[in-house]
Amino acid sequence: MAGVVVLVAASVLGPVGCSSEEGAGSAVEPTDAAAGSPPAASGSVPSSAPPPASPTPSPVPVTGPDQKLVTMVVTGGFAGVRQEVTLRGDGTVHTADKGGRAVRRTDAAQFTELRTLLGDPALDDVADLTKNREAADLFQYTLRFDGRTVMTDRSAEEPALDRLIEALSAWLPK
Repeated sequence: MAGVVVLVAASVLGPVGCSSEEGAGSAVEPTDAAAGSPPAASGSVPSSAPPPASPTPSPVPVTGPDQKLVTMVVTGGFAGVRQEVTLRGDGTVHTADKGGRAVRRTDAAQFTELRTLLGDPALDDVADLTKNREAADLFQYTLRFDGRTVMTDRSAEEPALDRLIEALSAWLPK
């Protein structure tokens, strides 16, 4: 036990300039006694600091009124559902369900929110295919946006994709 106290004391006193006779004249790099690592350089962020925040999503640009910003097709379930929702560059939402079609218009806030969800940089990290092969009755979601096709049954946790799916699902016929 006394050896541990001496070791800790030597470790703590080492940076202050105290040294044993054996180590006299040898260079000793200062360490953080608690962490056992070199202290952070002046002006750098300590290792215990939180990681930098991810970039804030910004709305995807619109190139024209006929532009399809995103299309989501929902299929599956026990009842054999097939629903579709498409957001266009003019702010309209086109839906289809069992042969019926509808067109509704978003307001400015809704349109910006949907475009911001599409602009979330976290969507870049979402796999193109996430599926639980053991679950036969889950809905399948196929989304086409930004030149990509993403297919999921929502069995994997993907917060950015889940937010987008929830927002688009609100436009589907009930």
